[in-house]
Amino acid sequence: MMKERHPSIEIHPGDISDEFEVRQSMKDVNGVFHLAASKHVGLAETFVRENLKSNIIGSFNIYEQSLKQDLDFVLAISTDKAAQVVGVYGATKLMMERLSKQYQNLNPNCEYRIVRYGNVLYSTGSVLCKWKDLIEQGKELIVTEPEATRFFWTIDQAVDLIWSCMHYASDSSPYVPDMKSMSMGDLLQAMINKYAKDKDIKPEVIGLGKGENLHEKILADGLSSEDAKKFTIKQIMELI
Repeated sequence: MMKERHPSIEIHPGDISDEFEVRQSMKDVNGVFHLAASKHVGLAETFVRENLKSNIIGSFNIYEQSLKQDLDFVLAISTDKAAQVVGVYGATKLMMERLSKQYQNLNPNCEYRIVRYGNVLYSTGSVLCKWKDLIEQGKELIVTEPEATRFFWTIDQAVDLIWSCMHYASDSSPYVPDMKSMSMGDLLQAMINKYAKDKDIKPEVIGLGKGENLHEKILADGLSSEDAKKFTIKQIMELI
C-alpha cells in the first residue's frame, strides 16, 4: 500500500535489532527518522525482551551506524512515559534518549534529536480504535481509570512536531510541545456522545495496569497532565 501511494520509495523489510539489516537500510542515506518502537505499555511488562530488542538494541544499532557514515541527522521519537518511569516501556525510551545524548557528544557532525510525545489520537493500538469498534458493535466498554489523565496530540500535530524539532531544537535534549491533556473518563464520554446510539453506557472500570501512571508528565520537572490545561468534552468530540 505504501509503495502504491509513493512509488519512488524503497522498502527494506527487516528487524531493527539486527545490526546487518540496519546497516543495509541506512546505506547511502543522509538522515534517519527513527520511528520504530515497541510501544504498548501493558505488553512491555510481559514481553520485556521484545521491548528491549526494539527500543534499546534497535536504537543502539542505528546510533552505532551513525558513526560509520556521513549523516546530517538522526531524529528519534520518545514518549512522556520516559519523564517519570514506572514501567518497562518508559525505561527503554529513557535509555534511548540517553544514548542519543552520548552519541551527540561523540559525533558533533551529526545532529541527534529527540521528540517526546504524549499519546497520539488514533495511532496504531490507540484505545480510541478499540472503543470505537466496541461502541459500533454494541459491546461492553472497558476503561482502566476514568480519573487518569493523559497528554494527547493529533496525528497531524505529531508530524508537524517532527519538522519543528528539526528546525528549532539545538541539541539532543527532548524536544516537547506545549500539550493539553484530557481525562480518560472525558475521552470515553466524548466517544459515547459521538458514536453510541444508546448514550447511557456504563463502562467497566478495571484499574490501572502495570507500568501506568495515574497522571503523566511530559518533562520530569514540568506540569503533570492533571495540572495542565484540559480539553473540554466538546473539544474532544471535534478531535475524534
